[in-house]
Amino acid sequence: MLIEKYDLDVFTPSCEPGAERFSAIARLTIDISDVLPYLNATLRGAVYLQEANALTWTKSGHKIAFQSYEIATSNVKDRDAAIKELDGLVKLVNRTWERRAEITPDFEAHQRPTPLAVYKLLPHTNCKQCGEPTCYTFALKLIAGQKNLADCPPLFTPEYADQLAILQGIIIEAPAIG
Repeated sequence: MLIEKYDLDVFTPSCEPGAERFSAIARLTIDISDVLPYLNATLRGAVYLQEANALTWTKSGHKIAFQSYEIATSNVKDRDAAIKELDGLVKLVNRTWERRAEITPDFEAHQRPTPLAVYKLLPHTNCKQCGEPTCYTFALKLIAGQKNLADCPPLFTPEYADQLAILQGIIIEAPAIG
């Protein structure tokens, strides 16, 4: 186990007084820099900056940052959810570290796809089967990790097989962290 203990700080960001969203930071007692390339290889949509020993990732609208001695999350609905999310992120780091022999580390900085690039690969039917009013809105939520490709039934028809394959390679589909 890489992370055995940490100090937790849950707060409302000072730049948003009265906000109903929370941020949280796990201050670690161990340097997790060595696990970042493995997280980069397994977390689709993560952005790794080796020279800064930092990896950022968006999951379900939450911005997550992994740094040498910290894991932080923002835009969480309440204190309990922030605590649960950070606990899950610590478990994710530990599981990734334990599986590192099975993972090829990725030291490259990847660029997240733009909403327009994702939209161009969608069916453009505006069918609302995904629960969104337009395909562009669906693209925005895919980028933010708030929707999954499976939410778009037309993508899974034979005529969109090529686009689906490309999207599966670039879209943030967050693994469970709990």
